Amino acid sequence: MTDFEKIYKEHSGFIQKYLIKLCKDPMLAEELTQETFFRAYMNLSALKNPDKISVWLCQIAKNVYYAWYNEHKKFSQTDSDDELADDFNVENLFEQKDLTEKAFVCLHELDEPYKEVFMLSVFGQLSFKDISKLFGKSESWARVTFYRAKQKLNERMR
Repeated sequence: MTDFEKIYKEHSGFIQKYLIKLCKDPMLAEELTQETFFRAYMNLSALKNPDKISVWLCQIAKNVYYAWYNEHKKFSQTDSDDELADDFNVENLFEQKDLTEKAFVCLHELDEPYKEVFMLSVFGQLSFKDISKLFGKSESWARVTFYRAKQKLNERMR
């Protein structure tokens, strides 16, 4: 068994679940998982830290999903910013099937590690404990980073 086969066997289930959360379609998630691992294989030399392969694969999966989404879905834009209530829940916004363009833009504009921690928590449904292990940080760091990411998204969405 090659090293990449091992990587695929260890991480494909997680990546597929992550993509199911993004696209809400198991069949599509399966296709996107295959595309993710194809891209990972083609760019394996770009992996700088093998200990963070899950984060790297999630980033590839997210990019694969965004590329698919941009090709196949029309973005729905809000008519005005007044439609966004002051107390909206940014997590619920991302759980809806039809994500707005503004939400994608705001998420994309977040700096690292806020963007990655938010994605892993909301889309990947990883616990803060798991996120902290991926980044080699404490669990409280993961919680604080997620909280700050939510604050930054709320500010940008308003």
